[in-house]
Amino acid sequence: MLFSAKKTAIGRISIGEIDGSLSNLFFENDRIPETAVPGETDLLCKAFRELDAYLAGKLKSFSVPLSPCGTPFMLSVWKEISVIPYGSTATYRDIAIACGHERAVRAVGTACRKNPLPVFIPCHRVVGSDGHLTGYRGGLFFKNMLLDLENRYKRRNSVSV
Repeated sequence: MLFSAKKTAIGRISIGEIDGSLSNLFFENDRIPETAVPGETDLLCKAFRELDAYLAGKLKSFSVPLSPCGTPFMLSVWKEISVIPYGSTATYRDIAIACGHERAVRAVGTACRKNPLPVFIPCHRVVGSDGHLTGYRGGLFFKNMLLDLENRYKRRNSVSV
């Protein structure tokens, strides 16, 4: 994996790329694999431009190619999470039902926690059945901040970056 790091509005973020697709997003306190090699590509530059535009409320959906690595169940969860509209939320149960595994609510939570591309795959939009915020790999502060950002800018038009 090739990765690049940059200071953003939510702290220092590193983004990884494998074979022309994004593979990982690392928050400041996440451990980057020792086998990862620092570098910069057009794709990583575009990913940071899109991330910065998203955090500024100017972009509602990402166009960079994603290739998260996970089990077939995790991939199905991440696919369902990816269609939750900007500024909206879904419950873990909603995602479990959408994946065809109504009783797999906790497994959906595990898949969210193991999401290698948070923000790009918006697991921050997944909430508890009562609407309360529950775990987030980046911390509940970031989950709340991302949801607040989306709610604030929900009506703005997206821009191309």
